[in-house]
Amino acid sequence: MVQDLDTVFSALADPTRRAILTMLLEDDMAVTDVADPFDMSLAAISKHLVVLTRAGLISQERRGRVKWCKLEPDALRDASIWMQSFGQFEAVNLDAFERFLEREDLSPAPDSPESQ
Repeated sequence: MVQDLDTVFSALADPTRRAILTMLLEDDMAVTDVADPFDMSLAAISKHLVVLTRAGLISQERRGRVKWCKLEPDALRDASIWMQSFGQFEAVNLDAFERFLEREDLSPAPDSPESQ
């Protein structure tokens, strides 16, 4: 599962790939239609699609001469379960934590000459 999570999160780390997944939420799309809104070559989009396919986030199939992409939402199940496990913890107030660390950093250590 860890390797699968690593692969999924690595695929999701790229904004182009996330945009592709969002597009595929609507319906299956031909590869050329997936590439259309992006300012990059079809070859570059194809590389993104390979990453998404290897992560199991999409599947690709030929229908006649056209290659189609389909979202595979079950691939996100393990990642979603893993992320939900963090929901049991209270959100950290990062500003308060930073102030705490600054106070601790400025306080002399108990055994230091400054504290005596």
